[in-house]
Amino acid sequence: MLWIFLVLLYGILKGVREIVKKKALEKNSTIEVLFMYTFLSFLIVLPDTKAAMGMEPKFYLYVAVKSFVIFLAWMFSFKAIKRMPISLYGVLDLSRVLFATLLGVFVMQEALGIGQTVGLILVSAGLLLLKYKPRGAREAAGVQSVEAKYVVMSFASCILNAISGLLDKILMKEINSAQLQFWYMFFLVAMYFSFIVVTRTPVNIKSVVRNKWVWLLSILFVIADRALFIANGMPGSRITVMTLLKQAGCVVTILAGRYLFKEKNTGHKMVCAAVIIAGIVIAVV
Repeated sequence: MLWIFLVLLYGILKGVREIVKKKALEKNSTIEVLFMYTFLSFLIVLPDTKAAMGMEPKFYLYVAVKSFVIFLAWMFSFKAIKRMPISLYGVLDLSRVLFATLLGVFVMQEALGIGQTVGLILVSAGLLLLKYKPRGAREAAGVQSVEAKYVVMSFASCILNAISGLLDKILMKEINSAQLQFWYMFFLVAMYFSFIVVTRTPVNIKSVVRNKWVWLLSILFVIADRALFIANGMPGSRITVMTLLKQAGCVVTILAGRYLFKEKNTGHKMVCAAVIIAGIVIAVV
């Protein structure tokens, strides 16, 4: 099944992107990175201009809606993650898997078999365990209170990302991957630019252009999204299974944490990764 490979590729690249994003944000602000890497990504897909033309008028509106959904999702997630412990944000972000699965079952009428149910439970359990530190480290860190509005933003981001995935599946039945990616990136760049102009947010163009991590982030973003869009367009692809496969990216971030950022408690995280991989395998098989 080619679509399984493509979604798995998306998941792995998504994990790599998190690493690159962390590097990029060390040199530039959030809005600078978000605007520039979406702009560069759009430049990369410009050769698809001819193939992207010819959509029915209504689909331009639908793709614009998808872009706006992602625009809000990313804005909410960055605001939330800035104001709460990363471990808590990770636990809340787990709800994205649940929301996407529920949308696949209730909106797309996909049947959730025994394998997918067990896989979902294992993936959820592995991700949930991943976000909790061992007791000693947790007690040393203490408890940090979080305002309710940031918790709401986190859940809003998860719901919006799940809706975006559903829109991908629906749109790919009527348009091709080049059309979706081209116009999705076009509208997203326009929205970030409008946000910068309206809010008068300062952007250091020279600095962000020199940030090599932003360029790499753009390339990975285009490749990963194209793989996902193509997979969505394949008749046999299912949102419930795709949602689980996307979680492969967490294994990449665990390995990066251990070997690149020298993080502690990697043994605990490896156990969680094993549970997640087991869930993915069971769901697919």
